[in-house]
Amino acid sequence: MKKLAIVFGVLAVCLIAVAVQPVSAAAQAGTWSGWISDSHCGVKGAGEKHTKECVAKCAKDGKVQFVADADKKIYDIDKAHWDEAMGHAGHLVEVTGSMDNGAITITKIAATAPVGK
Repeated sequence: MKKLAIVFGVLAVCLIAVAVQPVSAAAQAGTWSGWISDSHCGVKGAGEKHTKECVAKCAKDGKVQFVADADKKIYDIDKAHWDEAMGHAGHLVEVTGSMDNGAITITKIAATAPVGK
């Protein structure tokens, strides 16, 4: 009987530990500031001199990516929003969407300053 109580106790502790564990694999919604780049240029492409033509050329053999301005981390952009993102190459942008496993699914993208300034 004592062994059964120990087994149930261990099982209860395991179930509680699983229940209170944070869900880190879930997508994180938010808004981030940064630059549009590509998998070839990476962080080097995070700036005003990076053109739409360069991103389009480099993305043919790679990916369109977002470089977060705060920490320079690179995130893949979902393929459905590549064209929209490439239109913002060379602009500091604000991206709204969800981030999951190093990729961003965009719901909104906009330049944070007037283009050409």
